[in-house]
Amino acid sequence: MSNKIERIAIKTTNLVKKFGNVIAVNNLNLKIPYGCTYGLLGPNGAGKTTTVRILNSIISPTAGTAKVGGFDVITQSTDVKLNCGFLPESPGLYQKLTAKEFLKFIGELYYLPKEVISARIEELLDIFDLEGRENDLLEGYSRGMKQKICLCAALIQDPQIIFLDEPTSNLDPAAARMVKDLILDLVNKADKTIFICTHLLDAAEELCDVIGIIDKGVLKLEGSPKDIIKSQNASDLEDAYLKIMGAVHIEDLLAWREEVPNSVNPRKNSKKRKKARG
Repeated sequence: MSNKIERIAIKTTNLVKKFGNVIAVNNLNLKIPYGCTYGLLGPNGAGKTTTVRILNSIISPTAGTAKVGGFDVITQSTDVKLNCGFLPESPGLYQKLTAKEFLKFIGELYYLPKEVISARIEELLDIFDLEGRENDLLEGYSRGMKQKICLCAALIQDPQIIFLDEPTSNLDPAAARMVKDLILDLVNKADKTIFICTHLLDAAEELCDVIGIIDKGVLKLEGSPKDIIKSQNASDLEDAYLKIMGAVHIEDLLAWREEVPNSVNPRKNSKKRKKARG
């Protein structure tokens, strides 16, 4: 019998978040150990971003509790922020700063020594292939380059727990591959705990040890990619996901056309014009 005690990096208990009458997160229970890469998978509006914002002490839950790195997200919010890295889905940048100035500013927010900040900036710019552009204003960067800088900002204080909300957003295939490899290295070589929000099934299947599938704030299923695929008697994660969520029918996608007034429905108007001419 093993005496090893599993250390928990992220734990939520009956977590609820309401916005008015809308329940964005509904009794969410998570228990994620250190060193795990966890993927929260679901469609847009499923509650992924709301969950990760609660776990980073950006917004408060309506009910329930959450601890990240052993710190309570409500009563110890500063400790949570100092010990976690966070890449939001739509990160903000100070466009009039250079890449180096921006990363220096972020490093100072974490109270890092100047020599540590300088060393981390050089290392991160090298990893993300941004050397030579570090003194250019961020307003001149492409969307993909800006995403790389935001990833640098999430990693600059060398956090033990890293939250990535759609980390490959706006990246070309080569850069997206590089980010995936970096995530794998962070787990395998640096023993980081990664929490990824995504709707990209291939990325989730490749990167995540455990996947939680969420819809309308409810965690519908949780397990390793292989276990989820097996439980649904599916061929791959995409097949399993569609079985769990229910495939969207083409009739549903085109239903909006029946609701469009005749005055703005070009096909119906075209028929009327032909009838009038006939």
